[in-house]
Amino acid sequence: MRALLIGEAPPLQGYEYVAQPPYEAVVLGSLTLSMLLCFSVEEALQALSEGKTVVLYTPGLPPMPKNRALAASVASKKRELKNWGVVFTDGMQKRLITAKEAQRMHDAGEQPGAGAVLTPLAREILEGKGSR
Repeated sequence: MRALLIGEAPPLQGYEYVAQPPYEAVVLGSLTLSMLLCFSVEEALQALSEGKTVVLYTPGLPPMPKNRALAASVASKKRELKNWGVVFTDGMQKRLITAKEAQRMHDAGEQPGAGAVLTPLAREILEGKGSR
């Protein structure tokens, strides 16, 4: 899958990193504390608005701040990103099911395997609530 890479390249399987469109996903390989708290990665926001997959490689996140208030803000931002549909991964060999793959599986009557990670749109498609 062609993916726009933001930050350092993580060791994720199945992605061909590109620097410009066209791409099917955005991979956030690393983020600074400022980038996380003031999330304004335009390419990632645009991809989310278009229903594309956005993957955040969690080992590329900054360490949790020792300041409790700041740590609470980081935790809140992570929850917000998950609510937006950003897929968090630590690089384990879990299979990411995108909307395109979910539509193929739905049409073939297949179900994802155990441990599969589904994008929000993929989940809707497999539950029969949407299709492309």
